[in-house]
Amino acid sequence: MAHASSVEIVEAFWTHVWNAHDPEKADDFVVEDFVITTGGERIEGRDDFKNWIRGFLDQVGDLRLEVIETFQNQDGSRVASRWRVHGRNNGVLGTEADGRPVSFTGTAIWAVREDGKLLHNWVERSGWELYQRLTASPAATD
Repeated sequence: MAHASSVEIVEAFWTHVWNAHDPEKADDFVVEDFVITTGGERIEGRDDFKNWIRGFLDQVGDLRLEVIETFQNQDGSRVASRWRVHGRNNGVLGTEADGRPVSFTGTAIWAVREDGKLLHNWVERSGWELYQRLTASPAATD
């Protein structure tokens, strides 16, 4: 690949889209027919992906994505990234928007085109564990 490494591209995506809270910057990184598969759902198309990002940013106030580890395969066509999201509960996972601090981990696998554009993202996150923490009775969390 004759451009920045695929790791650099994915980490720039994290910075300029998620940490900057700017879904429109996805245009700089993903193809028009981009696909994200997450939580049993498949979102197809760049515009639908940007809408999905907006919705997620609305549910996790003050979102900050911390990269734990990112690496790529030999030809740069696949990138794996482990990360942690920090923020405030604004109704994530359908819970009451109570402003409590939230933190959860996830893993993303990316398909990267030869020119560095992102094609597909498969995401797994610790949503069940987060949901359990947010819906536990106060006595259970003491």
